[in-house]
Amino acid sequence: MSVDKKKLQEACILILEAIGEDTKREGVSRTPSRFANAWEEITEGYRTSDDKINTIFEGENYDEMILVKEIQFHSLCEHHMLPFIGVAHVAYIPNKKIIGLSKIPRIVNKFSKRLQNQERLTMEIADKLEDLLDAKGVAVKISASHMCMQMRGVRKENAEMQTIAVRGLFRSDSRTRNEFLQSVK
Repeated sequence: MSVDKKKLQEACILILEAIGEDTKREGVSRTPSRFANAWEEITEGYRTSDDKINTIFEGENYDEMILVKEIQFHSLCEHHMLPFIGVAHVAYIPNKKIIGLSKIPRIVNKFSKRLQNQERLTMEIADKLEDLLDAKGVAVKISASHMCMQMRGVRKENAEMQTIAVRGLFRSDSRTRNEFLQSVK
C-alpha cells in the first residue's frame, strides 16, 4: 500500500483553510508537502514487511527470560490523530528459538507507526512475538503519554497510561510474571 501524497497535501490545505490560515503565507506555503512527507513516515507501519522482523535463530538452548527494555516509540491515537509517546518493555522465554536483538524494536515500530490505540498496540506486539517464536511466554508492558488527553479535553499533562499483555508462562506462573514486572519497574 503506497501513500497518496497528493491527497494528503489536499487534506492539509483544507485543514489550514478551515482554521483560517493563509495557505500562501511564506511560513505555511510548503506545509502541505511537508505534511504529506511526515505522514508517509509516521505511518510506515502499514507498509513494513515482515522480512525486516523475522530473523530467527533455531536450535538454541537458552531458556531464561530475554528482556529488551526502554524501547522508545511514538504512535498516533486513532480517535484524534494526535501523538502518543512512550516506552515499551518486551520479554520472552524462548522455546528453542531466539530472535535477532534489533527485531524486537522493529516489531514495536511496525505496530506503533500507524493509527492505533495503546491497548491494541500492546497485544499486537505480544501476539507477533509469540507467533514468530512459539515462545514459552511473552510479556509486553507499555507506558505512554497521550497528547489527546494532555493538549485537549481534560488536559492532564502528567497522566500516563500503562498497559500489559502476557502470554504463556507470564500468564500462568505468577513468579515469572512478577520477575518481569520487577525488571521493568
